[in-house]
Order: sequence, then structure tokens, then C-alpha cells
Amino acid sequence: MKTVELNNFEIGGDKLTILAGPCAMESEKISFETAGKLQEICKKLDINFVFKTSFDKANRSSLDSYRGLGMDEGLEILSKVKKELNVPIVTDIHEAWQAEPTSKVADILQIPAFLCRQTDLLVAAAKTGKIVNIKKGQFLSPYQMKSIAKKVIDSNNDKILITDRGTSFGYNNLVVDMRGVQIIQDDLGYPLVFDATHSVQIPGGHGACSSGERRFVELLAKSAVAAGVKALFFEIHPNPKEALCDGDNMLPLYECEKTFDICNKIFKLVN
Repeated sequence: MKTVELNNFEIGGDKLTILAGPCAMESEKISFETAGKLQEICKKLDINFVFKTSFDKANRSSLDSYRGLGMDEGLEILSKVKKELNVPIVTDIHEAWQAEPTSKVADILQIPAFLCRQTDLLVAAAKTGKIVNIKKGQFLSPYQMKSIAKKVIDSNNDKILITDRGTSFGYNNLVVDMRGVQIIQDDLGYPLVFDATHSVQIPGGHGACSSGERRFVELLAKSAVAAGVKALFFEIHPNPKEALCDGDNMLPLYECEKTFDICNKIFKLVN
């Protein structure tokens, strides 16, 4: 399996990597509070850390759903977090034109699950030379990700991560098939990031917006690490009950250390 170099560490190597932060960016204060605390926890546990939040979440259930602060203000805040805390950044892009300006701040460009087959978006992200994290669509099998990753490779960029966030099963439900870990990492050759919080999401569970079952986040994260994943993705908020986006499946910032710790212990045992 390939590894992907980021700053002074490898994703896919002998140390667990965690990509974590709020769903949609709400404020500079919450961004710094979350990034700072997560950095502290990951340093204590000897885990690689990448801060995640989205300046815009365009794939919303309705026009009334909160999307974020927008690209200009969002990238300005992410730039401050990156410089002041010295942490790498991952954030979503939804349109091809966003790739180049976002790449000036972000270390990893993330392709949302619903957009993972959009050729122009993948090519634009690849051409920045940054790491491209492709979230597997809920409607795709792990095997289908090989041709999607090839679009990035054929655009002269082999720095690829693939994130699994579950597969659609009937209406309003996602299931996780742990065979995907081996298929992506061993058969296709890319480091797999397991999205432990979106995998417990219930799309459309509240009608006009999604719901989720937070109690299963740790269970799935532990299972994924036991199955061999090299990185975990969590959406985390200081107070999920007050979050403007995806609150039902985000982990509370001041309670996530236990989950990180047990996942890291399993990672060390497996590796």
C-alpha cells in the first residue's frame, strides 16, 4: 500500500492519523478552540493530526440548511489556524474553480461523497499538486473507486486518500462493510480514511435535514482500526447540541479523547 507524505509525517505509515474538526465552519473562535484542543489531545497520544472544517457545505438537504462562512472568510480563518497552531488543513471543495484558491491554504483537498465522480472537480484538485481525499459515494462499491482515483493519477498526481463513509442501504440508512478496508488498501493500494461520524448519519432523518446516532461512532471507529485502516475522520464540536450542522453525529470536543485513545491502542496492536 502506498503512503502519503504530509509535512513531517506519513498517512498510511506506522502511526495513526486523525482528520477532525467541526462540520461547517461557524466562527473563528470555534475553529481555534477545536483545532487547539484536538492538537493537544493528538500530541499527548502521539497521533498525527489534520484539522478539518468546511468553509461551505453545498450538499445540504434544503435551502435553509446552514452551509458555512463562505470561501473568502473561511480560507482566511483556516490560514490563521494553520499559521498560529502549525497544523495541516483539510477542507472540502465543491466546484472546480475552488481548487486553486483553496490549495493556497489547505494541505488536503477533499472531494465530497456526492461529487466523487465529477471529473472536472477531480482533475482541478489533482492539478494543484495537493493531496486529494476522495470520499467514496454512498452509492458506490469500493472497487469502483479505482477508476475514480485513476482520474487523479492521470492528471499527474498520485497523492490520493480514499475515505469510506458507509453505503446506502434502503431508505435513510447507511451500513459499513469492513471488507472495503482491505479492498481499498490492499487491492487498490490507497490509504483508507474511515469516516466514523458520517457513517452513523441518517440522511433525511429529520425530514428537511439529516439525523444521526452518535452512540455508534466509537464502535465503528474501533472496528475500522481493528480491520486495518490507517486514518480516522471525525466531525467534532465543542457543543454538538448547539452545532449548526450535523450535530447529531458529531462527537463532543471535551469527550473525544477516550475514543482517540482506545483507537490508537488498537492501531498499535494491529500494526
